This record gives sequence, C-alpha cells and structure tokens, in this order.
Amino acid sequence: MENAIKDWRGRSYLPGPVPADRVCMFRLALASMAVISPLQYGYAALHTRQAGGLTLLAVWIACQAAGALPALHLVRRRRLGVRPCLAAGAALTGLGLATAGLTSGLSPAALAGYAVLGGLGAGLVYGVCGEVVSSWYPERPAARVGLITGAFGYGAVPLLLWAGPFPAATGAAFLVTAAVATAVLATAARHLRLPPPLWWPQDVDPRSHALDAARLRTAPESAKQFGLAQALRTRTLPALAVMLVCAGAVSVLDVIVVAATGAWGAVALLVALNGAGRAVAMRACELYGRRRVLSAVFCALAAGQVLLAVAAQTAYERPGGTLLLWLGAIAAGLGGGAFYPLLAGLVRELFGAERATEIHAVVYSAKAVAGVMAAGLAYIALTAPGAALLAAAALAALPALATPRLRIPGLPATIPL
Repeated sequence: MENAIKDWRGRSYLPGPVPADRVCMFRLALASMAVISPLQYGYAALHTRQAGGLTLLAVWIACQAAGALPALHLVRRRRLGVRPCLAAGAALTGLGLATAGLTSGLSPAALAGYAVLGGLGAGLVYGVCGEVVSSWYPERPAARVGLITGAFGYGAVPLLLWAGPFPAATGAAFLVTAAVATAVLATAARHLRLPPPLWWPQDVDPRSHALDAARLRTAPESAKQFGLAQALRTRTLPALAVMLVCAGAVSVLDVIVVAATGAWGAVALLVALNGAGRAVAMRACELYGRRRVLSAVFCALAAGQVLLAVAAQTAYERPGGTLLLWLGAIAAGLGGGAFYPLLAGLVRELFGAERATEIHAVVYSAKAVAGVMAAGLAYIALTAPGAALLAAAALAALPALATPRLRIPGLPATIPL
C-alpha cells in the first residue's frame, strides 16, 4: 500500500475518515449479540430440565462454537460478505428460537432446528459481529468487542423474567423472541460492513498509539505477529483453549443449577452479571492488566461454585441457603462471562493483532468441549448438586492458577514472567 504508514514494529496503517455510522454499526452489532443470547442462556435455564434438554444444549454449544470459525475465516479474507453471513444467521437464529418454542424434549425437529441450525446461525452472528466491531475500532478492539459480547450474556434476561415465573408462556416467549431476533439481524445485515484493509481512524496517530507507555504497561506487545499455523505450534494456544473449556463448562452449569431452584430473580441476576461483568472486566484490565484481572475473574467463578455448593447443602429454601444462593449467583455471574473477552484480548497480546481474530476463533472453538462437560456436570447435579458444584470449583480454580504462568510466545525462557 503506497500511502500506508508504519509503527515501530513495522505494522502498516492506512488512516482514513471515521464514517458517520460507525456508532450505529456498533449498536447494531450489540443488538445482534443480545438477540442470540436466548438460544444459549434462555434454553439452558428453561429447557434443560426436560428429557434430552442437556443433550440438545451440548449439541447447540458445539455447533455455535464450530460455526464461528469458518465464517470468520471467509469474511476476514473478503471471500464472503458480511451481508450474506448475517442474512443466513438471521434465518437460522429465527428458526432455532422458533423450534425451541414449538418443541420440547429430544426430537429430530429439536435436534435439527434448534441444536444444529440454530447453533450454526448463532456462530455466524457471533463471529461476524466481533470481526466487524474489532475492525472499525482498531484502537480499542478488545474493549469494544467485550461490550458486544456482554450483550450475548444479558440479552436473555427479558425472556427469563417472562417465561421463568410463568412456564406456560415459554413457547410464546420463544416465538416472540424469534420474530424480534430475525428483524434485528436482518437490519444488521443491511448496515454492517467491514472497513477497507489496514484502515485506521485518522484522528488517532497510530505511531503514538503504538508507543503509548501506559497502554504497554498493562497490555504489552507480542514478540512478533504470529500466523495461525505458528500459533498452533506454541504451548500457549492449547493452554488458552483448556482455560476456556474449564471456565465455559462451569459458566453454563451455573445457569442450569440456579434455574433448577426456581429462584428466577437469582437466575436473571446471574445472567445479567454474566454480560455486564465483561464490560467491567475490560475496563479493569486497562488499569491493572489482563492477566491479573483474568486470574481474579477465575477466582470469582470458583468462589461462586463453593457458595452455591454450600447453599445446596444448607437447602435453598432456608434463609441462610437463600442468601448463599444469591451471593453465589453474584460471584458466578461476575466470573462466568468476563473470561471470554479477556481471553480474546490476551490472544491479541500474546500473538499480535494482525491474525488475532482467527487465532481467537480457534481458542473459542474449544467451547464445543465445554458444552459436553457442562452437560455431564449437570447430569451429576440432578442427584448430587453439591458434588457437581465442588467439581466445578476445582475446574474454575485450575485456570486461575495457570494464568500467571502464561508466557509471551517467542521470548526467551530466561526473561522473567
């Protein structure tokens, strides 16, 4: 690129004007994330007590995690447009939500409509919206993507407050949600687009941004720009995937366990904090660094499991058990979603910005394994909730202990952590 400028690491930029509708595109991406949330958190809370519900949720999570990677790969290379991806996501998401409203239990229609097609549609929306927002906000990609992924958490709250206390309205609630989701995603498909390659907002000097000492203290630069194949050969990438598997399984389990108590206020609070905690964590990592905040998030998630386990042994209906249930929901909510954008930002920090979206998509695909683990833990929780939650606490504690040991790939092992 003839007019490109480079920073001290040799990364190229093409500064250009900021489009007037950039904020509108961000809001549409946020709304798109919110309307696919009921497919995961709404279904986990409302349908997993039915026969086969846990199996369907595990298949949905696997398809959602797997669907994001190929779509992102094609869109990033400009081989597939944002509009057809989101149009397909609108149709498949609407179909998945409608199927959840019209079917109950494990059936061929529920497996195909909700679990497989609905999961693939949500994966398309999740991957494409993240790519669009990170491309239009290259100066703060992790913070902006953290905000829209937060909507993926709290977007299910209206559905839970409607259908949770009134089980007879579950089918109608999902059908209304399907209509709203289709309309929102169709609107997003018309307006969302990618910026030109190497685009950078002209009101921010990229060279000064790259040398910002305050930013580098909390988010140090990678040793080099890793390609996907290079990242796969490191030990760090599998470690990040294992962290996501452990925490992702626990996050889904919490929604199922708290919903089983019938305390729908606690369920709504858990899901709301699951989303809102992501934005808070991204702001905190700008002050204290991603690794410290990520360790704190995993610790909060583990503490939430212990509180919920004690509440289960105390009996939820007793005053002490009820208090512990709410405290556990708060801790589990704050820790149960924030690790997703933090891991995405950590991928950028460890492997460089140029291929960070694709590398993170590989890490995110490990969520498919998390769905299977969550279903297994939920089956145990049907008869022994305390044991399942203590096992979940151990799973959440593992990444909390491993996070401080993460090393930037490419640096000599003699450099202190």
